[in-house]
Amino acid sequence: MNQLHAYIDAWRRHDVAGVLATLTDDCVITECYGPVYHGQRRVEQWMRAWFDAGGSVDSWKITWQDDCQGALIAEWIFSCTWQGKPATFEGATIARLEGEKIAYLREYATSAPLYDWTGTWHD
Repeated sequence: MNQLHAYIDAWRRHDVAGVLATLTDDCVITECYGPVYHGQRRVEQWMRAWFDAGGSVDSWKITWQDDCQGALIAEWIFSCTWQGKPATFEGATIARLEGEKIAYLREYATSAPLYDWTGTWHD
């Protein structure tokens, strides 16, 4: 399991220590809607506050991934519950490694449901 898989798996399990174990002490995490967390201490504060407020990662499935010379890239489908409201969206993560840990992680998310340019969706 690579570091990004371990990071995502720990979030799914609501495992703060597991997430922190994947990160460098001075990591930078940027969420897809804007917040930036500098260092493990801030990541831990964020996670504990989010889980304590009732946040729940319901699913986080990687649909595609690749790695290249110290960078990990993945597309995913994320589902969570926040303040009693479920949400699901697609997104992507770019992570840079230092040694065996994530030093930088940035998430991007779709802002609307995906559809074929003709206005219909078909698989």
